[in-house]
Amino acid sequence: MKTTHLTALNDARRSGKATLMITDVESGAQTLVVEGEANGDIPVTAAVQAAIDRARNNDRSRMDEVDGRRLFLQVFNPPRRLIVVGAAHIAQPLVPMATLAGYAVTIVDPRSAWATPERFPDVDIDSRWPDEALDDLKPDARTAVVTLTHDPKLDDPALIAALRSNAFYIGALGGQKTAGKRRERLAAEGFGPADFARINGPVGLDIGAITPAEIAISIMAEITEALHRPEKRAAA
Repeated sequence: MKTTHLTALNDARRSGKATLMITDVESGAQTLVVEGEANGDIPVTAAVQAAIDRARNNDRSRMDEVDGRRLFLQVFNPPRRLIVVGAAHIAQPLVPMATLAGYAVTIVDPRSAWATPERFPDVDIDSRWPDEALDDLKPDARTAVVTLTHDPKLDDPALIAALRSNAFYIGALGGQKTAGKRRERLAAEGFGPADFARINGPVGLDIGAITPAEIAISIMAEITEALHRPEKRAAA
């Protein structure tokens, strides 16, 4: 590996940026891709970009035959994160499910009676107000944000911060009536239809979920789809 690539790779990883190294296994030519910006000897054609997307979305390094070349695509994705705003009943099954799926989970809730270590053992609990907490947590392209409080005082600041970030998934509890009122409030803050489309609400896939555990399953299923099949969700 070239020294310039190694330095850029280490800098990108320290900065938490999604990075991918492409190596032609026969010629040794390499290209480093940092958050979509490519630098190196291998041109990023449409076919190479498709291979990059497959590797990145699957979160897994892979060998691929592209444009007549055998390429090894080495993925250096930052850790997955899930920020749950609201230590509600649904959060209790959601947290261990997300942890098992490989997410570093943070519960954000200033209500000390709800966000307790007894209800949420072995998980980070942030008792600041959501706007302050998310400003510090800085959601990125590997972060999912889910609001569960049903309280605009808590959900809206979190959604505003999430919409201003690159979070790959944003979900909010509440039915269509709640979503309509939420859009009115967010519109007053300067957000528009493209922003509203980023909010998955009602949160979770429509699998007929009723109990908190079932709703948590539907949320994790939707987050998983957004992570691994973003093209499907974009086309929906």
